[in-house]
Amino acid sequence: MNAKTILAIDDSRTIRQLVSQTLGDAGFSVTTAVDGADGVSTFQNTRFDAVITDINMPKLDGFGVIAAIRGGGANRKVPILVLTTESSPEFKDKARNLGATGWIVKPFEDRQLVDILKLVTGAEG
Repeated sequence: MNAKTILAIDDSRTIRQLVSQTLGDAGFSVTTAVDGADGVSTFQNTRFDAVITDINMPKLDGFGVIAAIRGGGANRKVPILVLTTESSPEFKDKARNLGATGWIVKPFEDRQLVDILKLVTGAEG
């Protein structure tokens, strides 16, 4: 069985490492990007089963990432999970209106993150 591929976009090296390790241990293949612009560029060159993005990032924020993916030509229906410290209803509504699939508040629970990604990607286990 091929591993589901996840693109994790976050300007925090610590979060990128945590997400990579957590999902890697659960059998996912993880690619990371250091900011929104890097993430959108990476997304356009590779097929992913899901995207995880932070909101507050330099160059292009998470809202811009969601808008770019949903408005792009490739893989527009990919599940996009927002992983952020923001938890306000305004932020959630804006992300949802742009096309985000779900919202996870940092610090995240490893099991929760894995379970949500298995759900949205159809991974077994």
